[in-house]
Amino acid sequence: MGEIVEFASNGGTAQGYLAPSVEGAGPGVIVIQEWWGLVPHIKDVCDRFAAQGFTALAPDLFHGKTTTEPDEAGKLMMALNIDEAARDMSGAVDFLGASEHVRGRGVGVVGFCMGGGLALVLACTKPDEVKAVAPYYGLIPWPDAEPDWTKLQGGVQGHYAGQDGFFTPDKARALEAQLRDLGKSAEMFIYERADHAFFNDTRPEVFDEEAAHEAWERTIDFFNMHLG
Repeated sequence: MGEIVEFASNGGTAQGYLAPSVEGAGPGVIVIQEWWGLVPHIKDVCDRFAAQGFTALAPDLFHGKTTTEPDEAGKLMMALNIDEAARDMSGAVDFLGASEHVRGRGVGVVGFCMGGGLALVLACTKPDEVKAVAPYYGLIPWPDAEPDWTKLQGGVQGHYAGQDGFFTPDKARALEAQLRDLGKSAEMFIYERADHAFFNDTRPEVFDEEAAHEAWERTIDFFNMHLG
């Protein structure tokens, strides 16, 4: 359904997977990858958004590198240049904003694991454009990447796993409280029986169909409300 596109990124170019809305044009959504890279699952998520009437773009933050091995994925994540990733994500937002396949004002951002943290970073670095952000089982794993939460303008709807040992429910609730104390709109859903990466249906050892379905329906409603 989608295709690989190039877009400007701070004087250079970056690539991503673009899935235009089945309606020809729709609200824009940026999809931020897990630490595996721009793998088929992330492209499939873009296609699912397109089937729901959105136009989705997943920037390739690892610039062509992907893996199925956790050790290699961890190395790719730790080697990620946060400033470069921020530029690539910002370029993706600008590209979507100018696309003939996008209508409406502003974009939504969804991210998974590592991408959940980066989605939150993007919402703070492009507050005028990002109207809604939905992190899935991801917080900020890099101490030097903690964003300025006061700049956040869009609504936050988080999806976290009760059995997650990486980004625990307590940490998700702490961020929810921190954002609300700042007067931000934030709601974190905890799927008590689910494990980290419960939305990834290419990983049967952790995929939770019930939690994934519920989180997806909430995300679609959330984006429709803020971007429609």
